[in-house]
Amino acid sequence: MASAELPVLKPADYGTDQDVRWCPGCGDYSILAQMKKVMSNLNMSREDTVFVSGIGCSSRFPYYMNTYGMHSVHGRAPAFATGLKSSRQDLTVFVITGDGDALSIGGNHLMHVLRRNVNLNIILFNNRIYGLTKGQYSPTSEKGKITKSTPMGAIDNPIHPLSVAISCEATFVARSIDVYIKHLADTLERAVAHKGVSFVEVYQNCNVFNDGAYKWATDKDTKADTVLELEHGKPLIFGKDRDKGIRLNGMTPEVVELGKGISEDDLLFHDEKTNDPTLAYLLTRMSHPEFPEPIGVLRDVDAPCYDDAINYQVQQAKQSRGEASLDKLFNSGDTWVVE
Repeated sequence: MASAELPVLKPADYGTDQDVRWCPGCGDYSILAQMKKVMSNLNMSREDTVFVSGIGCSSRFPYYMNTYGMHSVHGRAPAFATGLKSSRQDLTVFVITGDGDALSIGGNHLMHVLRRNVNLNIILFNNRIYGLTKGQYSPTSEKGKITKSTPMGAIDNPIHPLSVAISCEATFVARSIDVYIKHLADTLERAVAHKGVSFVEVYQNCNVFNDGAYKWATDKDTKADTVLELEHGKPLIFGKDRDKGIRLNGMTPEVVELGKGISEDDLLFHDEKTNDPTLAYLLTRMSHPEFPEPIGVLRDVDAPCYDDAINYQVQQAKQSRGEASLDKLFNSGDTWVVE
């Protein structure tokens, strides 16, 4: 974070002079714009901020931010970011990834960075397609999806990124949509403020290879009935006339209509602060068209951070064993000379 003495920077000050090489109309532009706005709002230091990415359309992000950055290896950005944050806790570290990068080759690394609660921010761009390699199906593509690599329709069950995050007990889990500009900016700002791992899934349109993937969530005529905006402590209400809600039938969520013997008190109330992730997990399983899909913060809790713990152990080791010496390390234990 920036110190009070630093001048306030405008959003444009966080951009580079590089040509942005995304297709015209891509949802990535919106995420980039809102990230610059959030950094300006928080007056974040460019010199103390790092963006780490893997491979994919989203992973060009570090080129366009006037900060430090690393375009790393496919799926391995969480591992690079973990090492960086653990050794330089003074830095604000972001992982920029996509549905293919994070959930296919990178699924293992994503799982571990979430469960460890490393104090960094993960932004997952989810367009449900492989865009950089020209339109193959991805781990989040819906079943039956016809693509270049699935000409007869995908037979895989799709991964739900938020379900993965909650099951790993990530301490901050949220979702937004590329064209929900204010909501996206507010969500990113909350993620940055969180101490611990933050995981934000952004529904993002690929207008070349998967155009309209989230039309139901962005069309003005349908979005009120297909999107549920979460508010802490408030009942789960949606609909153009705010006359529908979500209640639990046992442990199963169901859509009900208000005013027909059902009041707001009968609905499920959102609690993002509970340490029990059960209800948050249920929210991640609500998907269109059976349910309105939740956006906003699903979970925001406190827990010990991995990078704090590892640095504490380093300090304890120094106190008990003294400062380390590479020369002593290389010349201790079982050594031999090859002649």
